[in-house]
Amino acid sequence: MESFSLILAIVVVTALAFDFTNGFHDTANAMATTISTGALRPKVAVAMSAVLNLVGAFLSVEVANTISKGLVDESGIRPEVIFAALVGAILWNLLTWLVGLPSSSSHALMGGLIGATIASAGAGAVHGDVLVTKVLIPAIAAPIVAGVAAMLATRLSYRLSAGQAEGKAAEKGFRAGQIASAGLVSLAHGTNDAQKTMGIITLALVAGGAVAPDSDPPVWVILSAGLAIALGTYLGGWRIIRTMGKGLTDLQPQQGFAAQTSAATVILASSHLGFSLSTTHSVSGSVMGAGLGRKGGVVRWSTATRMFVAWGLTLPAAALVGAVAEWVTGFGDWGTALVAVFLIASSAAIWVVSRRGEVVDHTNVNGTEDPAAAVTPPAHTVPTDLTATIPAPATTADPATPPAATV
Repeated sequence: MESFSLILAIVVVTALAFDFTNGFHDTANAMATTISTGALRPKVAVAMSAVLNLVGAFLSVEVANTISKGLVDESGIRPEVIFAALVGAILWNLLTWLVGLPSSSSHALMGGLIGATIASAGAGAVHGDVLVTKVLIPAIAAPIVAGVAAMLATRLSYRLSAGQAEGKAAEKGFRAGQIASAGLVSLAHGTNDAQKTMGIITLALVAGGAVAPDSDPPVWVILSAGLAIALGTYLGGWRIIRTMGKGLTDLQPQQGFAAQTSAATVILASSHLGFSLSTTHSVSGSVMGAGLGRKGGVVRWSTATRMFVAWGLTLPAAALVGAVAEWVTGFGDWGTALVAVFLIASSAAIWVVSRRGEVVDHTNVNGTEDPAAAVTPPAHTVPTDLTATIPAPATTADPATPPAATV
């Protein structure tokens, strides 16, 4: 085993920073519907999700192995390539968080890694078959499968509770079921998403000669990745929680239960098979399916369209940033330092911008997504003085009161 170099240490710290952004970026996947339906208070929900994310990180390493051993050729990778990949992934996570769009942290990481690898070793260093079968196909199939399952589960839930859906007992039962299913999604998120950071750190350790090729993630890598994603989850990505919980559709407890259960099933199955699945795609699909499953339910397609556009841009945008970052690091230590400064400065600038205007947190996460809706004046006001209800004579003009209508 060789010494732990400075660049390798920088890569590990940056990977854990990405894992942190993954946590707060994807908190909405597990807890948005639970918070929006009132099943759990916001801070309780994110605390529960954080603990289960940490537990889930220890359940499997299949997805980690897909990234560290399957997606790219280990022999053509330098630690600087991993660093550049992480820069692309982190910046995309922060930008989509800023605008409140649920995008895939997984695909941001994949895109950054692919772009940086191509810039460093050429397109031949990317294993196209793994990219297609374990990344792209699941990306398309996951929201469809989860959406259809959630729509059917929602219809079944309403049918089974027909006649008592409005009762307190039935609503309480669905809320309890929703809490349990949300916990399952959090566990699945830790099992799937924390592993991606484990895989990227392990790949960096192999590239830096710190561990042997084809090694599984060391225990300290598993623990640190689990803690980083749990901390990010606890802090909560409130902007995305608002979009997922209120921006796509309005959910009742029956729908929240169906959406969470369907998403958890899809995510856990994919983790078992080693698919680098996007939990964001799965949960978003299930939320839309649940919205369509209730009679009279609607999906806000304007928000959904923005989200689909972000999904389509994630891989290429992160790949482009990763490729440029890799090109700059190729100039030597000063190039790597320049990329690091750019990452820190960009992250700080995004945070400063997020503090302007309305700050979304646990106190207002269930508010309206459209700020204009909050300031729309009422159609009419009820006068407190009863004498104001007596109309003035037609010949009398009141300069302080405009006419009711103008033709």
